[in-house]
Amino acid sequence: MRKLILWMTEHPTLTVSLCVLTAFALLNLLAYRHARTMTHFASANRATRKTERWRDRSESRSLFAKVRLAFNGVAIERPGEAIGPDRFDLPYEIHSFPGGAGQLAAWHIPHDQAAGLVVIFHGYAASKAQLLPEARAFHELGYACFLVDFRGSGDSDGDRTSIGYHEADDVERTVAYVRDRWPEERLILFGQSMGAASVLHALSRQAMKPDAVVLECPFDRLLSTVEARFAVTGLPSFPGARLLVFWGGLQHGFNGFAHNPVEYARRVTCPALLLHGTHDARVSCRQLESIYQNLGGEKQLHFFEGAGHESYAASRPEEWKEYVAHFLHSRILVDERKR
Repeated sequence: MRKLILWMTEHPTLTVSLCVLTAFALLNLLAYRHARTMTHFASANRATRKTERWRDRSESRSLFAKVRLAFNGVAIERPGEAIGPDRFDLPYEIHSFPGGAGQLAAWHIPHDQAAGLVVIFHGYAASKAQLLPEARAFHELGYACFLVDFRGSGDSDGDRTSIGYHEADDVERTVAYVRDRWPEERLILFGQSMGAASVLHALSRQAMKPDAVVLECPFDRLLSTVEARFAVTGLPSFPGARLLVFWGGLQHGFNGFAHNPVEYARRVTCPALLLHGTHDARVSCRQLESIYQNLGGEKQLHFFEGAGHESYAASRPEEWKEYVAHFLHSRILVDERKR
């Protein structure tokens, strides 16, 4: 040890350079590990359930717990299905069709006098089961529904997510599938959080022409949503958030810094309704307003006062249905003979 200290004293510039290089390498190693745990779901077990609960209590963690999180990351259990449409007294059919990373699983909830078909896409670390409140609400408004599990979630194949980038392929394949089976139905796309970002990405390719879209709390940029997760844990976002975006994109074959729904919105021309909670800690009102301003077609924006990053159909059902129904009806998506 004394020889090492003596050597460092005699070579200060080299010592500083080696320390900086070591710190840089360590930061990148940690970022690589975190990016992998965020986008590769773990098998269900006691450890993942424990760490998932630990993540939800991030604001109250001790310093030791935050340091442990910084080194180990959080293993996230692969999203599964705890309930089905029958829990909400909804009739349904099970569907399966090819996706970009294996088979995609879906539920079709028919309606005797459907005014249209709503295709529903879930958020990050979730599955189609989490959007059953939205499906019930749409069904009550007179719409059939088609709920899809993205790759890596629910009953679909895979064990990873790209936070909405490659999921846009799943959106396109799902739309092609429902267009083939129900070609005469008016088509509405609904996406929540990552699902909304995936819909915007798919629409930006301009291969789909839905009659309207309803989008809840999409993030404006991948970097923004990663920075927000750092803020929730109380850890500084620089440079960790940028390193996560870099390594996460590299692991999944895309440029994470170019995965920006706010830019995708510029190429969206169909009628769009944006919904957001004013107390959302993961997506700011400013981000939603930026996406709203960039949308190229008819558009509406509604804020749920005091709501966070949550299901508004579950927490504010009457307010949610009022604004969604007004939007869809104003776009002449409901046949007057069926109302």
